[in-house]
Amino acid sequence: MPRTDKRTRTKAAKTPQHEASPAKAPARFPTVGVGASAGGIEAFTALLRAVPDDPGFSIIFVLHQNPRRAGALVPILARATTMPVALAAAGEQLAVNRIYVAPADSEVTIVDGVIHLSPVRAQEGSPIDVLFSSLASDSGSRAIGVILSGALSDGALGAQTIASAGGIVFAQDQSASFDSMPRSAGTPDFILPPAEIARELVRIARHAYMTETDEGVPQFTDRDLQQVFALVDAGHDLDFSHYKATTVERRIRRRMALHKVDSLSAYIELLRTNAKEVELLYSDILIRVTSFFRDPEVFDTLKHDLLPALLKSHADGNPVRVWVPGCATGEEAYSFAIALLEVAGDSGVQCGMQIFGTDVSEAAIDFARGGTYPESIAEEMSPERLRRFFTKVEGGYRVVRAVRDCCIFARQNLTKDPPFSRLDLVSCRNVMIYLGAVLQRKAMAIFHYSLRPEGYLLLGNSETVGTHAELFAVIDRRHKIYQKKSSFARVPVDFTPAATREPAETRPMDEDSTAAANSLLRDADKALLARYSPPGVLINDSMEILQFRGRTSEFLSPAPGRPSFNLMKMVREGLFADLRAAINEARKRDAAVRRPSVHVTNDAGSTIVDIEVVPFASGTQERFFLVLFDDARQDPLAIPAKGKASTKAAKEKERPSDPRQVARLKRELDATREYLQSIIEEQEAMNEELRSANEEIQSSNEELQSTIEEVETAKEELQSTNEELTTLNEELASSNVELAEVNNDLQNLLASVDVPIVMLSGERRIRRFSPGAQRLLNLMPSDAGRLMSEVRTSIDLRSLDAVITSVVESLEMQQVEVNDRDGRPWLLRVRPYRTIDNRIDGAVLALTPAAPVKKKR
Repeated sequence: MPRTDKRTRTKAAKTPQHEASPAKAPARFPTVGVGASAGGIEAFTALLRAVPDDPGFSIIFVLHQNPRRAGALVPILARATTMPVALAAAGEQLAVNRIYVAPADSEVTIVDGVIHLSPVRAQEGSPIDVLFSSLASDSGSRAIGVILSGALSDGALGAQTIASAGGIVFAQDQSASFDSMPRSAGTPDFILPPAEIARELVRIARHAYMTETDEGVPQFTDRDLQQVFALVDAGHDLDFSHYKATTVERRIRRRMALHKVDSLSAYIELLRTNAKEVELLYSDILIRVTSFFRDPEVFDTLKHDLLPALLKSHADGNPVRVWVPGCATGEEAYSFAIALLEVAGDSGVQCGMQIFGTDVSEAAIDFARGGTYPESIAEEMSPERLRRFFTKVEGGYRVVRAVRDCCIFARQNLTKDPPFSRLDLVSCRNVMIYLGAVLQRKAMAIFHYSLRPEGYLLLGNSETVGTHAELFAVIDRRHKIYQKKSSFARVPVDFTPAATREPAETRPMDEDSTAAANSLLRDADKALLARYSPPGVLINDSMEILQFRGRTSEFLSPAPGRPSFNLMKMVREGLFADLRAAINEARKRDAAVRRPSVHVTNDAGSTIVDIEVVPFASGTQERFFLVLFDDARQDPLAIPAKGKASTKAAKEKERPSDPRQVARLKRELDATREYLQSIIEEQEAMNEELRSANEEIQSSNEELQSTIEEVETAKEELQSTNEELTTLNEELASSNVELAEVNNDLQNLLASVDVPIVMLSGERRIRRFSPGAQRLLNLMPSDAGRLMSEVRTSIDLRSLDAVITSVVESLEMQQVEVNDRDGRPWLLRVRPYRTIDNRIDGAVLALTPAAPVKKKR
């Protein structure tokens, strides 16, 4: 693990103002993440020079750098500021007015204000994105991201995450040496030079939005909020009144902080005079956080189980229909299209598909239709998907036409405009969390209406159907996959906006007359059913009442306490045992069951009623029951109830020896026995399930024990491998020492021998040369690695190549006389260069002065 530069820490600790600054800092302070690459050091030092001694925030700096030079970055930055600068250390608590430098070989994450380090993982995105996402998760609206000079698109995904959490994003302007990273930051809140970024950071860090807790900030009044909503609604026909109040207020406070506004009234005036700010607030409230294949586990589950079943059920040629409301810029809609195409290719099923992506933002829909995304999407998917479903274009990637043709994008207000119908799947992830209870109820009813029987609903990780369990059954609780239930008590939804609803007087007369005739027939049917059919209720398999038919008040009554439509909680006295037994028998036999002459007590006295339970299905896997109450005759023993005294007197007058009374009691006893028997059977079935579960747990425990043993074995193998690696490392270290010694000896030998020597490789490239050769042949240190023929020397070596070839072939030393530019003779000795394993790999040249030839007199 990289060590902190002690000199920098000591220097910072001696500065008096820094010793006191942590005590002056607020309990909660913003954290600034700064990401940079090429040209980033210059930009960051310029930023630091403009930051005061006590800015009120901490800084974490991530720079793409060589791990060998990571330690040199801390003193460079320390010279640009008087704040403490140190390498980030694992387990260290973030402190205000301090600068932390991320180690080059580690990813920095922040959890509860504590630094965590982990090895760099390419599949998790760049270290800048990892830090930004961590800050968004840990600090929320107090997270600030700054993207400085750099190549590629690092930080783009992390900046989006910070913005969605309510934080603030800065990007360097055209002053960046490399503007690829700043340009990929999306739509940052500020685009400024480094010095201006520093001044804005200091100002924003001291704003109430960053320093106050949610409890300490005064709440906005409903009147002021309604004024804001009216200004936004006027331009976009979208009322935020029923959105989550906390989310909307947080977004408004964020915009106030960006504009240096402290009161909502002042911000309302700004909205009235600045139409662009209305657009920015509208865009801010519509949080567009999306990515390709977000939550990969969910898509893996869909591809393994749900999507293959949907494709097989549409093998007749009908298209699979999927709706993605709140699709933002379209990544999730395209993800479903890609997943369906992959599953169709693997299974060989051929069928069409229609993916509907809708959003209230026209700009987001236009972006989605274009299908062009930044280069950072390469971090969100496998290279195979990128190659198969995208084409490289300038500045990013574009979805291929085959995928785009499957997707239809349109602007739509989920809770106001008519929905799609006959859908197989609705994916509404992380939209419901921003809606209030009123809009959530309406959205659930719309989804239920839109889905075909047995269609599926997919929600986000922190969302659930909640109180709408009567509309959707749980299929996968972990991944939030639900299936539509058939409901005969559908929540009414008005799909036609009031502004576009056609007035009655403008409709054609034949349409009105047809509607009136249909209404008349329905009323006649209701009258006949009310007169001649017995009262009853329609229930599902959970005994929840879906519909009341006729007057059932004599047999059912709401129970005190929390409202419930469970049939067994509403039955009158005397009906419970017989009714429960009849329903259980009808469920087992899957046939109609009748219980005659059941005694029931109600507000008017007592009555004898025949109960009939009729099971049936409605084209779905769910079972339903029709429970009918047929008032057979009035009990002659029944006396109108006039109070407790009269009821008691009536009971005293009943003769226990009356055969009718005995028969009734026997029937109640038989019903009670059957009811108890059913409870016993259910208990036995439950015990059997528990025994089975216990056996599964024991089996799982054994498997876990086996896994633990395997892990222990693997641990021992890893330890053994580690020891071998340690030994190998020591051997390599020893070899390196020996190699360094040999290299030193060779250097000293060449320097000591005052003979021009040049060593050439097999390709005739200069490998080494002695100081004498450097002087004689005019060689330079940079000539190492160059071809000897390319070097202009002071000696004529035109025949050198032929001599070397001859030496290498004959393996014998050859001697040639050459002259320098001044005409002095030299003897050039060429020997083959032999390796330690006696292999010829070049030649060794040595030059010695030749004896001058004596002239004869």
